[in-house]
Amino acid sequence: MFKLLDGSQTLGRGRTFWSCFLVVLAAALIYPVFADSYDVGNFSYFLIWIFMALGLCLMWGYGGMLSFGQTLFFGISGYAYGVLAINMGGGSATIAALVLSIVIAMIAAGILGYFMIWGGINGIFFGIVTLSATLVLAFFLGQTAGPEWHIGPARLNGYNGMKGMDPLAIGDFYIEGSALYYFMVALIVIVYLALRMLVNSRIGNVIVATRENPQRAEMLGYDVRKYQLLTFTIGSGLAGLSGALYTSWGQFITPSSIGLPAAAMPIVWVAFSGRSDLTATLVGSFLLLFGFQTITVYSQQAALVLMGALLLATVMLAPQGFVLGVGKLVADRWTGRRRRGASQALADASRLQPDET
Repeated sequence: MFKLLDGSQTLGRGRTFWSCFLVVLAAALIYPVFADSYDVGNFSYFLIWIFMALGLCLMWGYGGMLSFGQTLFFGISGYAYGVLAINMGGGSATIAALVLSIVIAMIAAGILGYFMIWGGINGIFFGIVTLSATLVLAFFLGQTAGPEWHIGPARLNGYNGMKGMDPLAIGDFYIEGSALYYFMVALIVIVYLALRMLVNSRIGNVIVATRENPQRAEMLGYDVRKYQLLTFTIGSGLAGLSGALYTSWGQFITPSSIGLPAAAMPIVWVAFSGRSDLTATLVGSFLLLFGFQTITVYSQQAALVLMGALLLATVMLAPQGFVLGVGKLVADRWTGRRRRGASQALADASRLQPDET
């Protein structure tokens, strides 16, 4: 099992990488001790979106499926959480609502993915269909402001937004503040390690082989459609996890969380970070979210312009991703330094050997 964490499909392997990983994790766990509650809440907000980015990385970077539907399943799960949490009475039922909302998003992804993949939709048309479905859902939810649009006591409320759902709770303990932050960190670690194991497993190798040459993978005896559907469903389920967590965090969700500007954001995060590696996506998405939120405080329009400029710069200058490029450069420098050190040590040892002649 541990060998899968260090497989060839992921950047960052060996003792040095995992030592750095533990240092970063320790810093993340210690952070709330020294930070104020407002900053801890902001960091919890940043971490919520990481799951969506990791899901797109799996679909696009490893599976070769460019999807604009991450906010589609984000919205399905977010609204499902709100409806379930309100109808189930809140409290401890919110955990069940969280799980069920993710399942609902994955079922929706499985249905949509089945018709697209078995229908032979791929390439740019895959992105067009997922974007169309996203815009349809956003438009529909925007028309639900009337009192007739409700599911039980839960009103959809159109662009005014659904509200009134409880945050996540276990018994009488609400997962908020520092507790929510630690919950987010734990979930990210679990999801990140699980995805590393998945992409380095036999299933992951088939997913990558399908991205590189689906005809060749099919000739080797693999039903590539099943692997594509699995990839799409898991990636969309992670977007659903972000949606449910977002709704529970803010106890609020609106159609604007699903529309075109929101749908484009995960593409920017993953493209800038490096779509072909989970670690690069994790780090780069967090940095972009932090920067975007900081700029949004002063000007939302400026933040959107910056996101567009970053996407353009990525496509023109670093199509594999800026964060991934920097990571590979550091890894190559480190490996080269170690090799030079080993060669020098070998040369020194050979000079110290006695002359047998």
